[in-house]
Amino acid sequence: MMRTADFIRFAYQSLASHRMRTLLSALGIAVGVTSVILLTSIGQGLHQFIIDEFSQFGTNIISITPGKTDTRGGPIGAINTVRPLSIDDAMALRRAPHVLISDPTLQGNGDVEHEGKSRRVMIQGVSHAMPESIKMKVAVGDFLPDEDPRNARSFVVLGAKVARELFGETNPLGARMRVGGERYRVIGIMEPKGDMLGFDMDDIVFIPVGRALEMFNRDSIGEIHLTYEPTAPLEEVMAGIRQVLITRHGREDFTLTPQKKMLETFGTVLDTITFAVAAIGSISLLVGGIGILTILTIAVSERTSEIGLLRALGATRRRILAIFLGEAAVLAGFGGAVGLAAGWGLAALIKVFLPSLPVETPWPYAIAAEVSSVLIGLVAGVMPARRAANLDPLEALRSE
Repeated sequence: MMRTADFIRFAYQSLASHRMRTLLSALGIAVGVTSVILLTSIGQGLHQFIIDEFSQFGTNIISITPGKTDTRGGPIGAINTVRPLSIDDAMALRRAPHVLISDPTLQGNGDVEHEGKSRRVMIQGVSHAMPESIKMKVAVGDFLPDEDPRNARSFVVLGAKVARELFGETNPLGARMRVGGERYRVIGIMEPKGDMLGFDMDDIVFIPVGRALEMFNRDSIGEIHLTYEPTAPLEEVMAGIRQVLITRHGREDFTLTPQKKMLETFGTVLDTITFAVAAIGSISLLVGGIGILTILTIAVSERTSEIGLLRALGATRRRILAIFLGEAAVLAGFGGAVGLAAGWGLAALIKVFLPSLPVETPWPYAIAAEVSSVLIGLVAGVMPARRAANLDPLEALRSE
């Protein structure tokens, strides 16, 4: 009988005696695992990047926009009776159950000027509660005062980049400047926030929402941002908001978008994308499995007499089958390990040299890729292993 130690030694010597063939066989699996690791690392990094971008403003936020997004039946030619959102709506929502902050918002583009310097920026009309609603902070001075937004004074708060471009090293607090052609007094500068999905949060100025309505010649605001008690049930909060607005509008002609549900939707979509790119990378694993099948089929032909000798010495068909399956598993496992190291190394290099490209290795996918490579190797080795095990010992010995 062939002992287990002899079996392991025999399999190792068989692989070591054909180093180039062994390396080429393992290379196909290694490339497959590397591609899986690299693609899923980019996918997972993108997932985390997008979730972090939206989570930085908090998760207990609800955005309200005018118009209902669902589709309803109705007579052709019916008059659109959607009522726009107003500052009064935002102020009424402050009394809704569990609501902490209600911030009416309107935004547009315009020119800002100071002492001959001008710049076209995003002008955002907000209330005094904006920094609390989306977790932004004032670096210098104060934010807009708590006063009736419909009759607010001409104050402006600058984004960090706007302040730097227009005022340089000079302290702008108290300075007069033009915003959209009208005179405003600077009362604060926001802390740098950076980019969010390509939008520069520092290249923006904030003015009272009532002033923004006049500046852009609008009768209604574009959106209301609400924050609610973090421990409050979301459905209960939304029901209270609907009740207030339906009472004011007569019907539900608005859309509520909870940040929490939006993040859940993003997470589901991005998980699907990560799985899809992992499946694409796995195609390379199948190619590697075909390589193992080819190499072992050739090996059986070359080692026919060797197999006959083993059978003559008492090796059973099951043992011969195990030898070739073992070689297939070792080839695939070795290739998978090399692929894991290469994939992780490439992902680390990308993170160092391309910090703007989000990369994060998802280890569950990495482990799954390694396990899959071994399974693919075993499956690929079944056919040549069965062929070797079914050889007649006498015919195999005569092949020499």
